[in-house]
Amino acid sequence: MIGSLTAFFALGVAEVLASFIDDQSSPLVAVGNAAIDATPEWLKSFAIRTFGSNDKRALMVGMIAVIAVLAVVLGIVSMRRPRVGLVGLMVLGAVGAIAAFNRPTGSVLSVIPSIAGAFASSYALSWLLRAAQPRAASLDATTSVSDPEMPGDVDRRRFLSVSLKVGAAAVALGGIGRFNIVRRFGVAEASRDALTIPVPASPLPPIEPGMVMDTPGISPFITPNADFYRVDTALVIPRIDADTWRLTIHGMVDHEIELTLHDLMARDLIERDITLACVSNEVGGPYVGNARWVGAPLKPLLEEAGVQADADQIVSRSVDGFTVGTPTSVAMDGRDAMLAVSMNGETLPFTHGFPVRMVVPGLYGYVSATKWLTDIELTTFDAYDPYWVQRGWAEQAPIKTQSRIDTPRALSKVKVGTVVVAGVAWAQHRGIERVEVRVDEGEWNDATLATQDTTDTWRQWRWPWEATAGDHKLEVRATDADGATQPAQRVTPFPDGATGWHTVVVVAR
Repeated sequence: MIGSLTAFFALGVAEVLASFIDDQSSPLVAVGNAAIDATPEWLKSFAIRTFGSNDKRALMVGMIAVIAVLAVVLGIVSMRRPRVGLVGLMVLGAVGAIAAFNRPTGSVLSVIPSIAGAFASSYALSWLLRAAQPRAASLDATTSVSDPEMPGDVDRRRFLSVSLKVGAAAVALGGIGRFNIVRRFGVAEASRDALTIPVPASPLPPIEPGMVMDTPGISPFITPNADFYRVDTALVIPRIDADTWRLTIHGMVDHEIELTLHDLMARDLIERDITLACVSNEVGGPYVGNARWVGAPLKPLLEEAGVQADADQIVSRSVDGFTVGTPTSVAMDGRDAMLAVSMNGETLPFTHGFPVRMVVPGLYGYVSATKWLTDIELTTFDAYDPYWVQRGWAEQAPIKTQSRIDTPRALSKVKVGTVVVAGVAWAQHRGIERVEVRVDEGEWNDATLATQDTTDTWRQWRWPWEATAGDHKLEVRATDADGATQPAQRVTPFPDGATGWHTVVVVAR
């Protein structure tokens, strides 16, 4: 109990200070982010496959469980060796401080919550230990042998009183910290609600009926915002006040540019349907989605800044310091690279990068789709390795041609007779030319394709299968507009994207 109360109090102190300084300086957030950064690639991939968008929540639960165990151990040890417990608290505080300071956005102020939490918890621990000490061992003339609180026993009332005070202080501090965070989040949410996205200079017409297949179980042509995949390193989703947001374009440019959100939205905006995909997506995986984006074209902004000839890399930074490296030539080749402010007809959601994110068709997200964007630096690939490149992923990562069977699901039971096999295929910035399906490694059959929107979006497909009784293996492959058919060989996502045919086994009865 002593250890748990001490840890709870330490976190309360640290969290309330972090709420005034910076969310990233919270020891839980700082250590959690450090853990994400230090996690081996195979473990990161396992977490994404196993927990999906809940991987951060699983990490936080695991961290709290570890802290709880350490707190109990420290509490037990402190009963006999108080100095060991005090040293342990200082070590934990130092770990949190170092983690916070070493974040990309870390500063001297970032260490304050962890250090203050460690010192405050040391005082709480000492107070609790004194309250838990046995009464004086000597008897006096007024002490009765039948007294329920004999010398040598713990004064339970005193210990309970101190415990309640420490616990109440921890709850109060945690409440203040949460109030500050909610208040700040409220300001950001109000700023988002107040925004009106201007009508794009080049708006899109409504989606044509031929682009959408009315097949039960198939992925919708436009992925709803609530269902759009989320894969990032942010342990806490940034909530940015639109009124204070700034974007700086600098580095190897002739003219440094700084923009407010209103400056950005005052430009000629474009509206485009673009499919995004995560490089960690396994064959047939869920980390791909199609949305209608509104944003400011990136190329004119870079031209205004005057990109210098040797600047072959654009390093974009998130508000939390996360970095992405995009080839300058790709952003300047005429494709619809943009700084997006709207997604599927609404202001960009917080989870998808409000107030501004990058969208570059044809590249995996880790080299193109920076969320919570705040900084663009023109540099070179030789000069700087962004976040994921530092961890072994490829510098250049064009999206590979892929296809997926959405229905029937793997291991599902279907009725003998006509079964519609359907799904989506994508090869952003090249387009899908053909999709083929085969059963039990037999002949390949051409699927019917929905009308192609643009080469930057996925394409729905379907094929009627006359199912016979028994177990069957369905496979799909796609061919892009360049004539390249996705290879059969299964390759894991690392280091530049998965390959292979998506396969499902179904039972027909």
